[in-house]
Amino acid sequence: MFSKTTSNIKVSVVPEYDTKNSYPSENRYVFKYNITIENSGNFPVKVLKRKWLVFDVGFGYTEIVGDGVIGLTPEIAVGEKFDYFSNVMLRSGVGNMSGKYLIRNMETNENFEVDIPKFNLLSEVLSN
Repeated sequence: MFSKTTSNIKVSVVPEYDTKNSYPSENRYVFKYNITIENSGNFPVKVLKRKWLVFDVGFGYTEIVGDGVIGLTPEIAVGEKFDYFSNVMLRSGVGNMSGKYLIRNMETNENFEVDIPKFNLLSEVLSN
């Protein structure tokens, strides 16, 4: 697990190589990642946007920007958490991801950024 806390918001990531949906002979390596966003602050928050930086060895960086997460803009109460999973495809089978969430303080309507920790993506095919 990879975790990082920014402004009392803890983001934890558990990546996993998805053997069922990967086709190494076609340079298609799929990774699932489970995310938990925990609010240990003093005010409710809302996830507005995400920005990912995906690194694929031999192919460079790709930036992914969008509203919310998995089509939602979840509100997270004090002491609560929000879990979701998503996936990413690499062509090389080796890389990493990191990013940021744009979060809104629901009491003051001020926005702030929260770091998503960098995590490694390594296919089982290449790690044997």
